[in-house]
Amino acid sequence: MNRETFAAGERLVSPAYVRQGCEARRSHEHLVRLLLEKGKCPEDGWDESTLELFLHELAIMDSNNFLGNCGVGEREGRVASALVARRHYRFIHGIGRSGDISAVQPKAAGSSLLNKITNSLVLDIIKLAGVHTVTNCFVVPMATGMSLTLCFLTLRHRRPKAKYIIWPRIDQKSCFKSMITAGFEPVVIENVLEGDELRTDLEAVEAKVRELGPDHILCVHSTTSCFAPRVPDRLEELAVICADYGIPHVVNNAYGVQSSKCMHLIQQGARVGRIDAFVQSLDKNFMVPVGGAIIAGFNDSFIQEISKMYPGRASASPSLDVLITLLSLGSNGYKKLLKERKEMFSYLSSQLKKLSETYNERLLHTPHNPISLAMTLKTLGDDEDKAVTQLGSMLFTRQVSGARVVPLGSVQTVSGYTFQGFMSHTNNYPCAYLNAAAAIGMKTQDVDLFIKRLDKCLKAVRKEQNKKSHVSGVDNYDRTENVDIEEMALKLDNVLLDTYQNSS
Repeated sequence: MNRETFAAGERLVSPAYVRQGCEARRSHEHLVRLLLEKGKCPEDGWDESTLELFLHELAIMDSNNFLGNCGVGEREGRVASALVARRHYRFIHGIGRSGDISAVQPKAAGSSLLNKITNSLVLDIIKLAGVHTVTNCFVVPMATGMSLTLCFLTLRHRRPKAKYIIWPRIDQKSCFKSMITAGFEPVVIENVLEGDELRTDLEAVEAKVRELGPDHILCVHSTTSCFAPRVPDRLEELAVICADYGIPHVVNNAYGVQSSKCMHLIQQGARVGRIDAFVQSLDKNFMVPVGGAIIAGFNDSFIQEISKMYPGRASASPSLDVLITLLSLGSNGYKKLLKERKEMFSYLSSQLKKLSETYNERLLHTPHNPISLAMTLKTLGDDEDKAVTQLGSMLFTRQVSGARVVPLGSVQTVSGYTFQGFMSHTNNYPCAYLNAAAAIGMKTQDVDLFIKRLDKCLKAVRKEQNKKSHVSGVDNYDRTENVDIEEMALKLDNVLLDTYQNSS
């Protein structure tokens, strides 16, 4: 409604009441105007009525919602189900054009504006989280793995001779397959064990760069967020190596936005050396449905080049989800979540340490990992591997999700590459262990319930293993007795046979 419609309303309702309603609407519009002018996440979150008003105003700017629209093309925003239309707030055209995911669509001004605003808000949040000098970013409707592939394919045009990607090992399939899908050969750099932690082998990285030659290396593919006992790569040192040898550097920052330590590593790496792009998941960092990622970097032209590499238009759903979430939270709300996550990490660490000591286990010392924790599983019984697997199964059936158990000696083949000790990020980690992570959105009750259920599962596994050990001992005793009787019977048969043969 505008001034004219409010004036017309005054003929039907008391002008004083209408003016009051007009002022109330202006308060909503003021928030929208500030958002468009500043392009930053509001400090305080919006209420749902303001959000829905804003989304409705954007949606009616798209041609599929024009009252007199006459579409005669093959893609005119037609939707068969009204429920589907409402689910997407009637944003049907998606984002981008065939040549650039960030381009404006002439027939979808509202969706295009939504895309631009979302990218601007996400950039603001990345700066707030610790990467202050980031220059550009965009939301892409693909999860982290495929978004990494898009970065590698963009670099291919810049480095036509490149064949290899140097990759400090992390046992996670999607980041590995992202290199294979892009058509490159991963050069796996094994981690080095320092105390309990698995850290980047910088000497091996530099030696491999010299061996292969910088021109034949597409990039170094490093990692921040990861499962303990692996810790974030030494990003500053890797960034310096990349700068010295003129090699691009792409960082897998999957769930690192929620960690000030991970974001600080990226900021420092860009300051002292070279980081071309860093990729992060939307669902892991912003608590939205799976299906989106953010590609960000310090060179505006390179990030634009990546966005132009995306073929065709794209779904607006991930952009819409994160826009609604950030406007609902506001920057203060998101900062509060980051603060709570740190507190939950400390609480989970202390509770897991107490529980581990109860069972003569210990919490692995991994101070460089700010999100994930690991507890040893050394005392479950004689058949340790089976007991570890059983523990994981029991946790899952008791609705504990996210925790994972890592037995010794697991072998996994991924896209033709065989990894020894898969899931442990190294060929021979000293012990089996259990992982748990304090991620954004975790509450105290989640930690308490996890510790309670883990305690019960550990007791049950130990009881089962002790029972099997006892039964196994009885079986061995009986089997020994049976073998002795059988041997005596066999000897007696032989004696009788000899006697019979001699007598005949």
